[in-house]
Parts: sequence; C-alpha cells; structure tokens
Amino acid sequence: MSNSVVVKQVTIDELEPAAALFNEYRVFYKQDPDLEGAKAFLLERFIHRDSVIFAAYDNERDQYIGFTQLYPTFSSISMQRSWILNDLYVKQDYRGQGVGKLLLAQAKTYAKQTRSKGLGLSTAVDNVTAQHLYETQGFVKDADFYHYYLKV
Repeated sequence: MSNSVVVKQVTIDELEPAAALFNEYRVFYKQDPDLEGAKAFLLERFIHRDSVIFAAYDNERDQYIGFTQLYPTFSSISMQRSWILNDLYVKQDYRGQGVGKLLLAQAKTYAKQTRSKGLGLSTAVDNVTAQHLYETQGFVKDADFYHYYLKV
C-alpha cells in the first residue's frame, strides 16, 4: 500500500464523500442504491453525535477509499463504554492492500483514547475474508454468549 493513504476522522464537512462510500457499502450488502438516504442517515449521526466515522483517504488519487463507523454502547456490569464496529468497507480496487488494517488500527486507537472496554463487531458467517482480517488483528470470536435479535 502506498504511503499516500491516511486515515482521519470524518466531519460533517465531508458528508458528501462519506455518504458516497456508505452508499457503496450498502450496495455491497445487496441494498438498493440510495445516496440521498445515505446522506440523510449520516447527517443524523453527525447532528446527534450517534457515531464516529473514520475514512481512509488516498492523497495521491485524491479520493476516499474506505471507512469504518463506530457506535457507542455501554456495559452496566463493567460500567464502561464499548464501541460497536458496525461498518467496515474498502473500495474493491484497494482490497488486500492493508486499508482495512489501517481502519481497524484507528478504531482500536480511538477505543483506547476514549477509555473504552473494547470493540465489538459481527459479520456474516460466510464472510470468511472479513473473519480472517478481524482475527489477524486480534479480534476473538465470542464463544461465551449467544446473540439474539428481535425484529419489531
């Protein structure tokens, strides 16, 4: 990977490129394209400070190439904040070049800076590429808890 790639926290001033990446991410997960919906969703996150977004930016090509989005959660037992790494996306042309690792490293650094208990994430059972990335970066598959979801 080129040294021209940097990871930075996204601000509301970068809503347009962040929304474009977010839209691509959703399409990757078989959702219909909806750039306006992506903008509105991320704008709400910025306004209410519901999430933190980090983006990988290629200075050489002057383009955003990936992002991760973290949502806060809290543990009553430990009385600490944790972060849910809900989204991680790297443009197709940049996959396998270490961009995902850079984004994960920034998420880990941010979790430490905010004195968090840790980072949690989930991924599809068949997404072995992502599972490999997460495991090589120190994430451990939960063997102690079942996770449930109630659709309302």
